[in-house]
Amino acid sequence: MSNYPEKVYLNGEIFDYQNAKISVFDRGFLFGDGIYEVMVQVNGSFFYELEHLKRLSDCLQKISINFEINTLSKKIIELLKVSDLILKDCFLYIQITRGIAPRKHNFPNKIEPTLMMYALPFTLPKINENHISVITIQDQRWHRCDIKTTSLLGNVMANDDAINQNVYEAIFIRDGKVTEASHCNIFFVKDAIVYTHPADEFILDGITRQLVIKLCNDLGIEIKEIAVKVDQLSNMDESFLTGTTTQVASVRKIDDHYFYQNKETGPITKKIQKAFLDLKNKKVKIL
Repeated sequence: MSNYPEKVYLNGEIFDYQNAKISVFDRGFLFGDGIYEVMVQVNGSFFYELEHLKRLSDCLQKISINFEINTLSKKIIELLKVSDLILKDCFLYIQITRGIAPRKHNFPNKIEPTLMMYALPFTLPKINENHISVITIQDQRWHRCDIKTTSLLGNVMANDDAINQNVYEAIFIRDGKVTEASHCNIFFVKDAIVYTHPADEFILDGITRQLVIKLCNDLGIEIKEIAVKVDQLSNMDESFLTGTTTQVASVRKIDDHYFYQNKETGPITKKIQKAFLDLKNKKVKIL
């Protein structure tokens, strides 16, 4: 997905991407004052679309942006038609900012939100068979990570550190506990029990995270929403990342600790990956 889209939807019009422009006084540009969402279309429909749009709506409400989410479906279809992506596997990005106003920190009154969307051809692998290495990094972000804001500098800096060290992800540590990764949620397995940080203000409650928790319950795998301490990492049996495009990805190594020396996937991770694939194929809503 490193290429630009051919078309961009911006405030009721569709442009070639080179011609899609926003004002320099858009609060998304000035302050990162906006919310975004990402969905993937699989087998002709967006995977858990209603859940993604509900999270978008919830996050907009948390920062007091008034936008009617139920107006999006028609606009998304219009964009997909122009992009020649109707019923095709693709990636959809949605961004809503507070809108255009003179630069001032407090929220302005009676301005129209800015809506931008684009779609790109994108096919998820059946199962993410990568065996990922990650690093740990201190979580110095703000205390409202539950809001899917476009203000992502802390995440961007952490992920850049990871890429510069030739690994896939950076795992955040806050007060001695693992929270999440720069663009994924993280799970651990010990004695066949799955652990992940609770869905509070220190993590973004990913849709895939929610699905995995439900799948664990369906599979009879015990799961506990308890933060793993950094000094417990070397005692864990398995670890995996989850995300909309990451799906369920096995972690091979954290810092200098190897879960597996070779390209292996732990038995619990593998079981969850298989169940997630079955879910995609069935297109069943279980949340």
